[in-house]
Amino acid sequence: MSHWDRFQKYFVRYPQIGFSIDISRMGFEDSLFTKMAGKIEHAFKSMKELEAGAIANPDENRMVGHYWLRDSKLAPDAALKKEIDDTLEATLKFAADVHAGSIKAANGQKFTRVLVVGIGGSALGPQLVAHAITPANPPMAISFFDNTDPDGMDRVLAEIGDGLSTTLTLVISKSGGTKETRNGMLEAGAAYQKAGLDFAKHAVAVTGLDSELDKHAVKQGWLARFPMWDWVGGRTSVMSAVGTIAAALQGVDVRQFLAGAAAMDAETRARPARENAAMLLALMWHHAGGGKGLKDMVVLPYKDRLVLFSKYLQQLVMESLGKEHDLSGAVVNQGVAVYGNKGSTDQHAYVQQLRDGVNNFFATFIEVRKARDVAPLEVEPGFTSGDYLQGFLRGTRKALSDKGRENITLSIDEVSAFTLGLLVGLFERAVGFYASLVNINAYHQPGVEAGKKAATDFLKQLAQVKTALTTSNEPLTAAEVAASLSIDAEDAFHMLTHLSANGAAKVVEQGVTPAGDRFSVS
Repeated sequence: MSHWDRFQKYFVRYPQIGFSIDISRMGFEDSLFTKMAGKIEHAFKSMKELEAGAIANPDENRMVGHYWLRDSKLAPDAALKKEIDDTLEATLKFAADVHAGSIKAANGQKFTRVLVVGIGGSALGPQLVAHAITPANPPMAISFFDNTDPDGMDRVLAEIGDGLSTTLTLVISKSGGTKETRNGMLEAGAAYQKAGLDFAKHAVAVTGLDSELDKHAVKQGWLARFPMWDWVGGRTSVMSAVGTIAAALQGVDVRQFLAGAAAMDAETRARPARENAAMLLALMWHHAGGGKGLKDMVVLPYKDRLVLFSKYLQQLVMESLGKEHDLSGAVVNQGVAVYGNKGSTDQHAYVQQLRDGVNNFFATFIEVRKARDVAPLEVEPGFTSGDYLQGFLRGTRKALSDKGRENITLSIDEVSAFTLGLLVGLFERAVGFYASLVNINAYHQPGVEAGKKAATDFLKQLAQVKTALTTSNEPLTAAEVAASLSIDAEDAFHMLTHLSANGAAKVVEQGVTPAGDRFSVS
């Protein structure tokens, strides 16, 4: 079959929403649809049950309802629908009141900036929206504390400078106990206090009802509180208050963002597998990785505004699908690794390896048909910068295909609130379908919790190491500290080195190897 014939056979478009998907350059056989028919039917059935309010996260006995956020009519009862609608209206009204100056900073001036304090899904979604669809001259600038790196926070605060007095801070944490976000909140609060400002009069909480953060915000008299629900995971929360309030403050058309996702949901809810973009994506992931995630997904958007999309997908796809056990408890070690950059930058970065190196990936190109909003400029007779961008996309795609490197192409008309919404909706549904195809729970994250527990253990031991140094009459080696506390010697060495680098200890003698280093309090 010629490329042209195969393209026509496996090209699917939804002209009413300006979207298409081309899977013709994936090397599957047509029999894939027949062989997978039973699993496909099960995935459709599971998705229908999930959207209807079934317990889709059995580990936590929770519903999974991010699809309701863009179409509240899907919510399983009237009370939940009202809560979704009321919250959306409240976030949009709050943003409008801030823009109008009805809600002011403590000094009586209008707020001019937003600082988002969160991590993971509480920051990645708002960051993607800010970079991709914020107007060129937004009503409010935006910054992020998205880690517990103090140097990173210092740099953000230095960039804000005197603008802190008119900066509104959104603190986002479902449980209210996430330590990175808690630390960011405390760092922000300290900066406001140092500037002689009342943090509470600049602070908004997006959190679970009666969480630690919710109680703290009530006690301190924060400006506002908006809910996060236990049936919305962080990685699928961008269309809840987590994302809508920050987006609205920046002047994004939030309703169009939600409408884009709802439109993709509608297209991929009823269509058969061969016409269903989300199911086609899931099937291509399954085909490429042998149903075991044996190949990585490289995401290559040919548009600067979508450069953060691969980062956003890393959490959505990898946290959802990277699981040790399937639903029966069997060890399966599932997952699809995601990385990416942007076109045509990647042609000067790692396309060399993609074409000539290890064939351990499949590519997902994202094409934006409209090159720019203003009149084109010819950079040479007959050709614009946009022509070159399209040429590099098609050239890279062909170069990979010629070497047997599989690839998918997703196309949208332009980057807008609507089209970003439909891309987010597409991948959310593809993740759900793939999880059903391989029989895993896409909606929990036990590995993340294991990492949090290990970090907590480290901090407990760090406190013990500090005490051991303080109470010792002479400098100690890592092995001596470890023996006295019954902890690992290498862990003790790294703790002592960390304390020394940050002024809480000092190296009084450096040995030939780390075993000979001796530490004492500063």
